[in-house]
Amino acid sequence: MTILQILILAVIQGAAELLPVSSSAHVIVAEKLLGLDPTRPELTLLLVMLHTGTMFAVLCFYWKAWKASFGASRAALLEFAGLLGAATVLTGMVGLALKLLIEKVLLRHAVHAEVELLFGNLGLIAAALAAAGLLILYSGLRLRQHRPLRGRPALGLAGACWMGAVQGLCLPFRGFSRSGATISTGILLRLSRRRVEEFSFALAVLLTPPIIVREVLRLLHAQPAGAAGPGPLALFGPGLLGMVLSFGAGLLALRWLSSWLEKGRWYLFGLYCLGAALVVAILSWSGF
Repeated sequence: MTILQILILAVIQGAAELLPVSSSAHVIVAEKLLGLDPTRPELTLLLVMLHTGTMFAVLCFYWKAWKASFGASRAALLEFAGLLGAATVLTGMVGLALKLLIEKVLLRHAVHAEVELLFGNLGLIAAALAAAGLLILYSGLRLRQHRPLRGRPALGLAGACWMGAVQGLCLPFRGFSRSGATISTGILLRLSRRRVEEFSFALAVLLTPPIIVREVLRLLHAQPAGAAGPGPLALFGPGLLGMVLSFGAGLLALRWLSSWLEKGRWYLFGLYCLGAALVVAILSWSGF
């Protein structure tokens, strides 16, 4: 992999990661067009490193809002931590159940069956993009028809658990946007748009570190001891440069997302996902 390829992937990742359009799908399609194999551990690790850059963008963008909303008092902070914990537990339960189902049932005849083997399947990515697009489009149209109900809590345990469970559904499927699905779920529950947005990205920040650890271990495991060629950590240097680029692009994307969500333009992201699904399906039929 060349530095130029890494920089291209970093820009695409940073631009799409924090928008509800599935950065993973965009990066995987770009990898295919660049002649790279998205299922290789090295590519998966690079993608996670780029996710790390956007995670820091989320921290910078939402830090003041989180502090104002959930750090005003010890009680508010504990409540926020409890909601994050409950949602993350649901994410882990649903994600692990799907992972086992895919690896033990759907991929039971594959050698070294891992859910990552699905990451290069453009047909599956197209289907996931279409599903996410329909969900975002439906919730966006509903958003234009009503305002959040007055008198209801901005975010309660039930809402947090629903968002956590939906996030778990997104984990195995590249193309099913995590932010798109969780924010759409909050919209359909008629919760505060701003609180749903803030909580969705707080969940993302909490989820990213364990994913990074898992992919580093996967890469180390995939590299035989004493193997010739670059070591398994050779991508860390170029990956750091990619992280910086994805950080900057992520900040711009967050401003865009927040603006469209507040202005009732959320449904437009759904239309984009449906168009992207069609393009990916055509690429799949063309043999990419």
